[in-house]
This record gives sequence, C-alpha cells and structure tokens, in this order.
Amino acid sequence: MTTPGRTPRWDEQLQRRLARGEETALAELYDQLAPLVHGLAGRILADQTAAEQLTREVFAHLWEHPEAFDPEQGSLRSWLGALTHRRAVDRLRLARGPLHGVYRDAADDAIRTLATAARVQYVVDSLPDSLRETIAVTYYDGRTYQETADRLGISEQAAKQRMRLGLELLATELAEAEAQTETEPRIGAGSEGESLSGTGTGSGTRSEAGSAAEAGTERGIGGGGP
Repeated sequence: MTTPGRTPRWDEQLQRRLARGEETALAELYDQLAPLVHGLAGRILADQTAAEQLTREVFAHLWEHPEAFDPEQGSLRSWLGALTHRRAVDRLRLARGPLHGVYRDAADDAIRTLATAARVQYVVDSLPDSLRETIAVTYYDGRTYQETADRLGISEQAAKQRMRLGLELLATELAEAEAQTETEPRIGAGSEGESLSGTGTGSGTRSEAGSAAEAGTERGIGGGGP
C-alpha cells in the first residue's frame, strides 16, 4: 500500500497500469527488464530457446496477475528475478528426471550453485554502470582498489566507496529476492499455458497483450539474448 503523500515508485505505477490492462505498460516493462530476465534464464538453463520461452512466460504471468507483485516486499525487478529463478530451477529439475539419495542431493547442490551464481549476476547487471564496472574490475578481475582506481581513472577512495555501495545494494537486492521467493506461490515449472499469445490456460481476457510483447521481441528482446 502506498503511503499517503508519497509518490509511487515507477514499478508501483507500472503495476497499476498493468492492472488497468494498458498494453503500453507491458511493452515499456518488457523493453526495460526483459534483457535482464532473459540473461538470468539463459545463465541457468544454458539454452537460448528455453530462455526466450521462459522470458515470455514470466512477463505473461505478470500481465495476467499484476496483483501477484507486492511492492512492500521489494522492487519489481527483484520479483521478476525471483520468479525467473524459481521457474528456471524447476525446469532443470524436471529435465533431470527422478533421482534418489546422494545422487539427488548432488544434483540439487549443482543446480543451486549454478542458479545462485546466475542470480547474483542478475543483480550485478541491474546496478548503475559505475558500480557495476567497479565490482567487475575489483572483484571479478581480482584487482586491488588502487589498480581499480587507476583502471577507471578515479581515486582509490572513490573505488572503495563504489565497491561498498555496490555490495550493499547487492545484499539488499538478494535479501528482497529471498523474501519474494519465500512468499511467491509455486506455479508449474513449464507452464505452457502462460504465453503472450494468450493461447493457454489463462483467462484469455488479456490475450491482446501479445502484440505489445511481440513489439518488444521485434526490438531485439528475447531474440539472440543479451
């Protein structure tokens, strides 16, 4: 619930527009966040076709059920990431088939490790450019703060501040994602009924959203992937 007198966040405004059935809201959201969702799905599934399909399903679910997103639990970006993460993991487990005992435990650990790393990258990719670049150079490239500062043309103190802020935002986003994953009801992993063409098991009353989503796809989202 929005506090009286407070300007609603952009994702709260988009949610309201989606609830009113505004196709332009879906197209705007798809343009802005589909590359992140597709990247997360692709890193977990290692299959671009499956990632494209899952990306469409995730946005179709939001279009059909905009009320499922609770702004009090965090950002819409985190919510979409949690939904994508869970459905991608479900697909991997379904494709793996039934296992028992230590074999199942080992497979689950491998999937969990892969999915967690993909989720962290999803959050890093969503950070402002300056913070993302600092984390990439300092952490992924294994450089010292001074080396990072020299590489980016900033002071060592600025490099430390950017790294600290980036890690704080990363921790906050991951905490939001964890909360949303716990509260979001589980839905069938390969829910073929939820496609942006509106041909599945959904209500069908919002099937015209297909045109908006296809417009996003034609602009390069969900095609070759980011």
